Amino acid sequence: MAKRSALGRGLGALLGEDTLKETRQIHRIISGNPAAVAGIPLDQIVPNPYQPREDFDPEALQELAGSIRTLGIIQPLTLRQTGPTSYQIISGERRYRAAKAAGLTEVPAYIRQADDAAMLEMAIVENIQREDLDPVETALSFQRLIDECNLTQEAMALRVGKKRTTITNYLRLLRLPDTVQKALKDGKISVGHAKVLLGVEDTALQDRLCDSIIRNDWSVRRLEQKLQSLSRKESPAPEAEDLPEVYYALAERVGRHFDGNVAVRRDAKGGGTITIRFGNQSQVEAFLEDLNR
Repeated sequence: MAKRSALGRGLGALLGEDTLKETRQIHRIISGNPAAVAGIPLDQIVPNPYQPREDFDPEALQELAGSIRTLGIIQPLTLRQTGPTSYQIISGERRYRAAKAAGLTEVPAYIRQADDAAMLEMAIVENIQREDLDPVETALSFQRLIDECNLTQEAMALRVGKKRTTITNYLRLLRLPDTVQKALKDGKISVGHAKVLLGVEDTALQDRLCDSIIRNDWSVRRLEQKLQSLSRKESPAPEAEDLPEVYYALAERVGRHFDGNVAVRRDAKGGGTITIRFGNQSQVEAFLEDLNR
């Protein structure tokens, strides 16, 4: 017991008492009251077959390994015993890999009793709460909790400490085409871009717009403007707004410089307005050059 007390004081000194209390509280939420910490040989541990994380950043692992060489493993792994001298990781695979890279032969760990279903649920919940999963990995983790652990969105919200609407928004990302999900996973587009693309029903158009976002470095606002422009082109003008051909010729000529983002309106007295939406300064400069010529 004296050894455990000393460990607690060491963690408090390194992390601060508030952070330490929060860490212990998360363990209580995930898997009941915390058990005593045991030293487990690394060669007796195998990775979690239900690991939600698909990618481990090699550079980040090396940084963690360097920290472990200096400070040791501050937060114990969580394992389940599968044999007299064999264990599976419930949570902490990143720490396990970094410990191996750091040359450790033993790691501190909590030992839990868990069947396959409980192990899967604890692993997914712990990863969602603690790890830097990409948006697609997070969405897939939520979907696995639904499919394999039979959790409702309300139950998941309680497990992971997120709003139900947040979970719903993540799950919607899985409706996107595989190419768009891959771009989101790789950080080539943002969640903001993805939310806008979810409003497009045509998957082929979603793919084309995703490609334009990447090639042209579009902001979310620029993507919204493009969709508005496409919507105006697809919507027939009402009879009251039908204009003489010269007005359409004007809109077409000016619109060449602004991706078609030009609208012409005429009032009942014959006057009117021309509205131009531009995405950047170079479009305006090219238009002025054309006028000068």
